[in-house]
Amino acid sequence: MKHKKGWLQRLHPFKTAEARRLAILFAIVYFAQGMSALPVQVITINFKDQGLEADEVATFFLVASIPWFIKPLYGLISDFVPLFGQRRKSYLLLTSTLACIAGLIAGFSPYHTYWELAILYMLMGLGLAYNDVLTDALMVEKGKLKGLTGAFQSVQWSAVTGAAIVVGLLGGYFAEHRELQVAFIIAAIFPFIVLLMAKFFVREKPVDPQQDNFKEIWAALRAGFKERSVWLVAIFIFLFNFSPSFGPAFLYYQTDVLGFSQQYIGFLNATDSASSIIGALIYAPISRLMPLRRLINFAIGLSVLTLLTYLAYRGDISALLIHIIWGIMGMITLLAFLDLAARACPKRAEATFFALLMSLFNLGTLASQNIGAYLYTELGEGSFAYTWLVIISTFATAAIWLLVPLVHIERIESRTQRRK
Repeated sequence: MKHKKGWLQRLHPFKTAEARRLAILFAIVYFAQGMSALPVQVITINFKDQGLEADEVATFFLVASIPWFIKPLYGLISDFVPLFGQRRKSYLLLTSTLACIAGLIAGFSPYHTYWELAILYMLMGLGLAYNDVLTDALMVEKGKLKGLTGAFQSVQWSAVTGAAIVVGLLGGYFAEHRELQVAFIIAAIFPFIVLLMAKFFVREKPVDPQQDNFKEIWAALRAGFKERSVWLVAIFIFLFNFSPSFGPAFLYYQTDVLGFSQQYIGFLNATDSASSIIGALIYAPISRLMPLRRLINFAIGLSVLTLLTYLAYRGDISALLIHIIWGIMGMITLLAFLDLAARACPKRAEATFFALLMSLFNLGTLASQNIGAYLYTELGEGSFAYTWLVIISTFATAAIWLLVPLVHIERIESRTQRRK
């Protein structure tokens, strides 16, 4: 029995009080980010009720997501301009407050115009996106010292997935009853919790004004921007996510053509998120057994095959099965591209460049949803438009295979192995 207990203790990555404290902080911050999506389905169905087309709804979310596209800026500000003698904690307190206030204003006001709501949701996203960069910076700084970056990231993605399940179930209920204000109020609670966590859980030494780290940081950034592999990976990641996808157009199809209730749509989204946990569990062993280039090819192939299954998305049962498949395969694909992004980041500038690559990842995703919504509207909506959107998205994704040889993934992988 003692032998078994010792074996379990060796498996447990967070052996120190500081490691456990940081893991809890990262889990709360990422859960708050996931919960920020709670109003999305309610916003979409409310705009639909007002007569807006799918492309107009997609434009709303593109505008509201602008803060997620400029994440490297937050890292640079945090590194070069300490606030009250601190690079992380002070900014965490400030940005959490901003996200909380913006969410509460949206929640307690009975009516907002299209653009007023977009601005409030954008400000909420600004606070959460800034938190994301600051938390990733802490994760890289502390995790590399303790050899816990992988363990910390697993906590972060588990927290996001858990929040996505809640968002699917609760968001579907709020959308069914058109409870937009309640959705915003609940979403605003979590940045406030992050504020409390930052206050009591983040321990940061004051920055010494006499210590000149500016030149050292700037040199690392300049060297990173000159690395061709970083830009090739950036373009590759952007184009993979840029293939026309469903976005708001998918909810229009689910509602108008298939007649799904908002509650059932929320349940499908929750099922998708729960299934992604299986995908994460599958990815962990295959990522150690398979070379990165083969893994990326495998991920693209999975995306192509899974997209084709959406041609059979015609009713309750087929929808449920496809969401389970997409949850598993989508997570494998996501983690493969995140793995590529992490390995491509230059040494000593990991946080800034990872934020840059994730910004392009987010931009590609939102832009693809806008193009998909535009195509869906232009093709007349309904089953015909949906079928063509699936076909176009599948071919665009398959075309990414042509770019794989240009990225020199083997070189990126060998370089990261030499650093170990």
